[in-house]
Amino acid sequence: MDGLLADRKAPGVDGPAHLQLVNVWKRFVEGGRETVAVRNVDLAIAPGEFVTLIGPSGCGKSTLFNIIAGLLPPDTDGSILLAGRPQRDGGLLGQISFMPQRDLLFPWRTVLDNATLALEVEGAPRRAARQKAEALFPEFGLTGFEKHYPHQLSGGMRQRVALMRTFLFERDLILLDEPFGALDAMTRTLMQRWLLEIWARHRRTVLFITHDIDEAIFLGDRVVVMTARPGTIKCQEKVALSRPRAASVVTTPEFMTIKRQLLATIEEESIKAFAAAVA
Repeated sequence: MDGLLADRKAPGVDGPAHLQLVNVWKRFVEGGRETVAVRNVDLAIAPGEFVTLIGPSGCGKSTLFNIIAGLLPPDTDGSILLAGRPQRDGGLLGQISFMPQRDLLFPWRTVLDNATLALEVEGAPRRAARQKAEALFPEFGLTGFEKHYPHQLSGGMRQRVALMRTFLFERDLILLDEPFGALDAMTRTLMQRWLLEIWARHRRTVLFITHDIDEAIFLGDRVVVMTARPGTIKCQEKVALSRPRAASVVTTPEFMTIKRQLLATIEEESIKAFAAAVA
């Protein structure tokens, strides 16, 4: 069976998939009542691809994040493959880098020591971990802040530290769950452009979860849309906008065409979610 899964063509990807989800489900049972959070999710991401994932509130985006990160086991219905290899329960934990919505910086550690945390957990000597992190400070715009503490940083700079920590945990697949959701509009725009610059240099595979359609289009090679709960993949929209992308791309007819299509899809699913909530 594992061999058959590995040979199965990944939807939305021309060649071999870096990450592939096949018929992934997640059900929760509380008080004898079953809730299906995600159902029959088929998703594939190519090596080096930047995929964004959007959907109505409560559609199961965060549940899917936790499953892919290895923090939550999927139900036995489906399978997850990493570089063609089927993964068992929790098998992805430690094999990918991930960053949840909150930066989760330790307030008692300096910026430098927060950045090196993942390396230390892996057993790297502290001195070697610091040297590796220090080399990235200019690239992440943090030079001169090595000895600062999290409370001394702006929201955008805290996110830079968290992202640097994620990149220092050297995995080819990075999972980001709304990392810019709490930032103001101007800082968010600057962080989006900066993230694309970092991604272009390192060319990691990225799955970026967001609720912002403009952000999804601006960042992604492909936008994946989830349905209302129980969440599954409704459609996928390829973003045929040239890279590198300037901020002005959001005003182009090509961008607006993609946005109108996605807005219509999300609105349809949001109406379904509202109807189910009041039924």
